[in-house]
Amino acid sequence: MPIKIPDRLPATDILRSENIFVMSEARAATQGIRPLKVLLLNLMPKKIETETQFLRLLSNSPLQVDVELLRIDNRPTKNTPTEHLDTFYRQFEMVKDRNFDGLIVTGAPLGLVQFEDVLYWEEIQIIMNWAKEHVTSTMFVCWAAQAGLKLLYDLPKRTRKEKISGVYEHKIHDRHHPVLRGFDDLFKAPHSRYADFSPSYLAEHTDLDILATSEVAGVYLASTKDKRNVFVTGHPEYEVDTLHHEYIRDCEQGIEPNMPVNYYPDDNASNRPVASWRSHGHLLFSNWLNYCVYQQTPYDLDDFSEANFTKDDE
Repeated sequence: MPIKIPDRLPATDILRSENIFVMSEARAATQGIRPLKVLLLNLMPKKIETETQFLRLLSNSPLQVDVELLRIDNRPTKNTPTEHLDTFYRQFEMVKDRNFDGLIVTGAPLGLVQFEDVLYWEEIQIIMNWAKEHVTSTMFVCWAAQAGLKLLYDLPKRTRKEKISGVYEHKIHDRHHPVLRGFDDLFKAPHSRYADFSPSYLAEHTDLDILATSEVAGVYLASTKDKRNVFVTGHPEYEVDTLHHEYIRDCEQGIEPNMPVNYYPDDNASNRPVASWRSHGHLLFSNWLNYCVYQQTPYDLDDFSEANFTKDDE
């Protein structure tokens, strides 16, 4: 089944060229099923690139998914045309009175910024608190995972001395958990962060189900027991060259970054990387849409209550 996005969104032509079923708004209006309503809060500077990456992963589902794009505030950005933001993105005031099946909060380049120094920290708190009453399941990605742990568990910001950058191997901890359905025992995923997600620290200070970890990168996947909050500390949405562009950018800025590990063939930045995480990324989003959203959400979104999230999906 397709995702439904605005006809003129730049991602539309890109996804169609990849044989991804993108439904026009006009055709979607004639469908006799209720699509899932998913809100994407895009915090990344290059919004067109990021929205395309996430839409690609959301498309791999038998469910029709209506995606709306949300911006954190109305400040202009040098990385995305104002016309694009004004045309395709919602302000929070426009959606706050509605309910949604799912919410995805992307990462943000704020790894070394304290929460209280983030320009839109108050807005993030408002939206995450709103989601408790208006969203069936929220996925927090990378920086958003750290912000979510702060707001839901009051965990302080923990950072590493050196940035985690590269593609890391992970092992799963509960092969029967719905989020991990179909996962191999070992799988790879990209990381690009300073945040520290220690398995022992999260186990001691939260009641989260820790689903997948890396010996080097720490916790990769975790979920609240009701699956209403899913934390992804890496970047399953990344394209094959995203880490490369970040590495080159940091080099040009004089940061002298470490080369992304397990990424370039023969550890040579002149060699084109090979993606080894696409299948797991698609499976993760498909599982989230199915087991955390579709199986839990009420058919009538106006009938939104805690009672909807106590049933067993097994």
